[in-house]
Amino acid sequence: MFKSVTAMMAVAATALLLGACGGAPKGEAQAQAEGAKAAGQHKIGVLLVNHGSRQKAWRDMLVDVEKATKDRLLAMPNVKGVKTAFNEYTEPSVATQMKAFDDEGYDEVVVLPLFLTVGGHTNSDIPNLVGLKNDPKALEMLPKEGVPVYRPKARVTLLETIDSTDFLKANILRRVKDLLKDGNGKDYGVTLAAYGDNGFNQQWEALMGDLGKHLKDNAGIDTINYAWSGHLVNYSIDPTRKAVNQILAEKKKDIVISVYVAYDYMFQKDIIGEAIRKSDRPQDVLYHETEAILPDENLNTWVVDSVKDSLSVGRLAQAGT
Repeated sequence: MFKSVTAMMAVAATALLLGACGGAPKGEAQAQAEGAKAAGQHKIGVLLVNHGSRQKAWRDMLVDVEKATKDRLLAMPNVKGVKTAFNEYTEPSVATQMKAFDDEGYDEVVVLPLFLTVGGHTNSDIPNLVGLKNDPKALEMLPKEGVPVYRPKARVTLLETIDSTDFLKANILRRVKDLLKDGNGKDYGVTLAAYGDNGFNQQWEALMGDLGKHLKDNAGIDTINYAWSGHLVNYSIDPTRKAVNQILAEKKKDIVISVYVAYDYMFQKDIIGEAIRKSDRPQDVLYHETEAILPDENLNTWVVDSVKDSLSVGRLAQAGT
């Protein structure tokens, strides 16, 4: 269910001179960490990483995932902490949270990217930020883009993105059926509106194809297309507008689904929503503007299951015994 990559980083031994030698007293977190290590216990943290946004409402939806899963994650063997990090735009950043895990004496950190699918952030940014890659160019560019860099001491296991299971298919199907209601699927088409990624366009197209096939097989709708609305198309409304018009030329109505993790008015309102308003027959388009993949309890379950599975194999399984 998951694919992990592990980085083992050498930790320099530091001599601490205390008492009469004038050393500073140990902090509580450091003392507890050293006590756990002396007892042979592994301390594992979980870091939930998302894209980040300047919009508080967007960030809150991702923080809510941590709140909904924290107790279940902390019930797992040796998991002692759960944190959320934003890849860009705001704090706490990945660097801030990884340093916090180091300061608190964590041996291992399981990093789960709450991203739709593979892209530049999951393939380059995050692996470099958590010490799994050492790309000089990326490590030079990230601070210039406002993303702080910290090379962690804890060993890291990086898990897969949201599309690694059938959760996403179920989420999109549920949302289509909510809009279809009792309508005849033969009279409807579906437009999937997603961000897209120039560097991984093949993978994004394959994902849209898989989602479309799932809808055809389970919703009785035979006409499905998709459109990008992100950087790849310069945040233009035109690709989405054209996709909607293509459906409307063939069907009585079009159902538009935003394939975004959380609600961001720039995309769901200003790009996708505006594309619909500028389409040939906006009155025949069904769209929940404020809807996104979140919130969904099934995503919370995916988070818990992904971490649980990662703790059951390899080095992390041994650490839990």
